[in-house]
Amino acid sequence: MGDEGEEQQSPLMGSFNDPDEEEPFKKTGTVWTAMAHIITGVIGAGVLSLAWSTAQLGWIAGPLTMVVFAAITILSANLLCDCYRSPDPEYGLTINRSYTEAVKLYLGENSKRFCVLFFQESLYGCGIAYTITAAASVKAIERSDCYHKEGHEAPCEYGDTLYMLLFGAVQIVVSQIPDFHNMAWLSVVAAIMSFSYSFIGLGLGIAKVIENGEIKGSIGGVSADSAVDKLWLILQALGDIAFAYPYSIILFEIQDTLKTSPPENQTMKKASTASICITTCFYLCCGCFGYAAFGSDTPGNLLTGFGFYEPYWLIDFANACIILHLVGGYQVYSQPLFGFTERWFSEKFPNNGFVNNFYPFKLPLLPAFQLNPFRLCFRTFYVVSTTVIAMAFPYFNQVLGVLGAFNFWPLAIYFPVEMYFVQRKIRAWTTQRVVLQTISYACLIVSILAFVGSVEGLIAAKWS
Repeated sequence: MGDEGEEQQSPLMGSFNDPDEEEPFKKTGTVWTAMAHIITGVIGAGVLSLAWSTAQLGWIAGPLTMVVFAAITILSANLLCDCYRSPDPEYGLTINRSYTEAVKLYLGENSKRFCVLFFQESLYGCGIAYTITAAASVKAIERSDCYHKEGHEAPCEYGDTLYMLLFGAVQIVVSQIPDFHNMAWLSVVAAIMSFSYSFIGLGLGIAKVIENGEIKGSIGGVSADSAVDKLWLILQALGDIAFAYPYSIILFEIQDTLKTSPPENQTMKKASTASICITTCFYLCCGCFGYAAFGSDTPGNLLTGFGFYEPYWLIDFANACIILHLVGGYQVYSQPLFGFTERWFSEKFPNNGFVNNFYPFKLPLLPAFQLNPFRLCFRTFYVVSTTVIAMAFPYFNQVLGVLGAFNFWPLAIYFPVEMYFVQRKIRAWTTQRVVLQTISYACLIVSILAFVGSVEGLIAAKWS
């Protein structure tokens, strides 16, 4: 993304307090809007699998793993915040408005190519995971109503395909939002929804513990038929937790919405730390109370696995909140990919009307907007493709584990650490460099193991 057109590359001259009018667009973001974007991006499909992950790891390893991942995420975010503005020998300061743009500037073209593969796959994978989760929540609403009317032993089985198609249809429309600077309202709504269903899941878990009169679960977690099977489950749980945390791939886009005074990196660090701390509290509560309520029977998805049956209307409302949140979350993770692709085609074909021309368009009862033919076609195809793949692999925990394990180390650890070394000119064998590289190597090992375990789970689910 380092060569995506003049607008994306124009450096901001001078200090961190340059006036907003020097920007190609007016930046109005605050710590609160940044927190809304972050919480929307972080609290998503992953929170629903944390009770199951805690059940696989047990009472000590489960909560401790979530805290460790939270600390690593805060560290990664803080390193990236300082890389938003970078020294430039010709212009003084250069703004990096995207993750891959920053990788190219700090680490070179070859690293950028390597990064783009993980970056685009990660964004695309989130779209698939969110489609699976949204369909599961729609199905859960229908099943909840069925159980309420027919009894808890009724079959009440429904398919996923129709619901995935409906979610895809909604995303085709919402995807026409131009970029991050036009979707703060969507992130605020989505963040409110994420808090709502997290509170409901937490409340239902607490109520179930009180109803049971005991705290279920054990130090070692759920037992398995063999040591090998237990290892696969532990590794898949690590992948699920890894999916639940990092948002590094959208950090620069969020930071780019912030006002220049106070400095964006200071505001973003505050927003990141606060958001991850809040998120971790929710994660610990949802994961621990879910495990305490169901023990070895903890479902893979806390609100759609039907450990809870009543009150059915509250379960319906929680799943409706999940669906609304995922509508916004899908866009938070898709907009960077949309922007990257559209800028690349615009630069590659500057005189092509299909790619570059905008036409006024007006629908009844809605404000007029500018319609771009390429944007309409590309974003529609993108949504359709994620929907088709989700229908082919509708396995919630396994898909989350694969995506989390595969993308965690390169995007959340390796590139942020290496860019920070260059940005701060940290020399080899200094204490800071040794510590950060040790953390990076440890995370690489964990990611490889979690990926192997999650792939095994996905294959087993596909052929079972």
